[in-house]
Amino acid sequence: MNQIPELPDKKQLLQLIFDSLHLTLLHYGLWFHETEHQIGLDKAIEADFQVWDQFLQTTLSRVTQTLNISLVGDIPEPLYNLTEKQLNDLSLEMCKNWVACDGIWFQTIEKNYDYEMFTTKRINDTNWVRFSRIEAGLIMKRLNLPPNGGLKALREALPHRQYSRICKFELEELPDSLILRINECRVQEARKKRGLPDYNCKSSGVAEYSYFAHAIDPRIKLRCLVCPPDKHPQEYWCAWEFTI
Repeated sequence: MNQIPELPDKKQLLQLIFDSLHLTLLHYGLWFHETEHQIGLDKAIEADFQVWDQFLQTTLSRVTQTLNISLVGDIPEPLYNLTEKQLNDLSLEMCKNWVACDGIWFQTIEKNYDYEMFTTKRINDTNWVRFSRIEAGLIMKRLNLPPNGGLKALREALPHRQYSRICKFELEELPDSLILRINECRVQEARKKRGLPDYNCKSSGVAEYSYFAHAIDPRIKLRCLVCPPDKHPQEYWCAWEFTI
């Protein structure tokens, strides 16, 4: 006779919930990766726009119904009732969490599989190529920026990047160019506090900013003015020039 298995205890149930979240994120990423492989990154990004909107609403609906939480429009009531300051603080913590995830992956690969950092940097730079194009597309969609919007569109988009929201930067608009300077870099400042040398991030910076700008407008060209391992002024860690 088949016996009904005992229900897991509270700790096990919580772990099952976290496992589902973990596996969902991995499966989402696998779908995106294979879609890119089969039909290209641009079409994968287009598909992601459609998938994410449906998936987010499905997720919110399931969670709120299960926990008996009301929806205000499409927003769970507890989130809807937060003040603008609370929402801003939460959004900043989500940005910090994103960069923490990036750093944990980097350190894990470097520590366990790549003592000379060659493979780690190659993975990192490749990820920035893809991520920057994806992020640019999301920002353009949210801000309703037109394609081929030139330096004006880039100027509007850059402050909305995940990393821009958690570091100090300045933008200088010149007649034929746009200069971005990162005054306080969260990654480099953390290394400085631990007594570590500057991280050689020039290759990843070139990948990141060139592909972000290209997604905004393919005519935009990037020139690195300074970035570690280059010597840099005390006022900023790196500087980038965008032109058409």
